[in-house]
Amino acid sequence: MGDRLKGKRALVTAAAAGIGRASAIAFAREGATVFATVLDCSDEDWDFSFDLNVKSMHRTIRAFLPGMLGQGHGSIVNISSAAGVFKAAPNRYVYGATKAAVAALTRAVAVDFITRGIRCNCICPGTIETPSMLQRAAAAGPTGREMFVSRQPMGRLGTVEEIASLAVYLASDESAFTTGVAHIIDGGWTL
Repeated sequence: MGDRLKGKRALVTAAAAGIGRASAIAFAREGATVFATVLDCSDEDWDFSFDLNVKSMHRTIRAFLPGMLGQGHGSIVNISSAAGVFKAAPNRYVYGATKAAVAALTRAVAVDFITRGIRCNCICPGTIETPSMLQRAAAAGPTGREMFVSRQPMGRLGTVEEIASLAVYLASDESAFTTGVAHIIDGGWTL
């Protein structure tokens, strides 16, 4: 166990699987006290997607921001996506719109609270091997996973641990001069 986040408290949403779960484990491994909220996601319904992907972040930030302001410091790390922020993906218009909104929310929170010790950044992953991605691959047929891998310039999918490592960095004091940034981690997908 490291101590990069020793003494810090972290709220990790969508911690049941994938990036959320890996982030919660990585934060705990680095000494943080981790609180997890489990969320499920569906891209089929516009209202549901915005409630889940954007309004939930707004509500969570609104709930925890007063405590951060009281302490005079805090780091918010939102999860967005390379799809919608840096590149459009076919048949993902609702998902892309919500993830672009997360990046805009991140910048707005960063600029509004920059002088009060609060930082806000977001992570924009590319195709990461998560349970939901594997379900989409399985639904695409026996070569579904290979289809996802074939569109990756690095020839592989990202791992949840890679995303979690970036989240730990953004939550730690190592990134104290970083705020309002959408950090792309996509293996070159958007190049």
